Amino acid sequence: MRNASYVWRRASRAVRSSGIIPPRRYNHKMTPRDLTFVLGGARSGKSAHAERLASDSALPVTYIATARLTNDAEFNARIAHHRERRPAHWGLVEADDDLAGALAQHDEPGRCLLIDCLTLWLANLLCPADGSAPPLSHYYAQAAAFDAALAGAHGKIIVVSNEIGLGVVPLGEATRLYVDELGRLNQRVASLSSEATLMVAGLPLALKSASRA
Repeated sequence: MRNASYVWRRASRAVRSSGIIPPRRYNHKMTPRDLTFVLGGARSGKSAHAERLASDSALPVTYIATARLTNDAEFNARIAHHRERRPAHWGLVEADDDLAGALAQHDEPGRCLLIDCLTLWLANLLCPADGSAPPLSHYYAQAAAFDAALAGAHGKIIVVSNEIGLGVVPLGEATRLYVDELGRLNQRVASLSSEATLMVAGLPLALKSASRA
């Protein structure tokens, strides 16, 4: 993985120097981060829990969706179910690869952004529906930009992701790469978060709280 680490460092430096994340006119030291990370397995209740947190914030909410419609009718039905469950007055942004750009564009004090979910965003980057194999450097650059956007956020941010690393080491190089990169992504988001919650059978387990961050 030495080569991957090298590419990641290069991507991080490129993001910092490229202006991808626009400069802020805020004093970061005077603005505490309000970032909640919600993760869990399939059908653990993580999305519903994240939506409740967003509603309870009493702030204007913008939902940043990473799922994309496909030729899979069952998957499209899942997307429709999520849409029907969300309040109609919430804003909606359908993010492409540039999740950092979507976050930076809509983030502002006094607003809540709900990103659901990192799992599908990573899948779109590493396993595009057209079967192409984009270079890993593209993913590392997008992920580094997202890290920077989270670190510089000033609104209330809620991020949803899957925990898929509790089973056996998967077969196949591509699958192992996906599991490894999602695990690393989850770790970075958790380290930036003021609160982190693991959902199990619809029950929230606090991993990190603002008082103990």
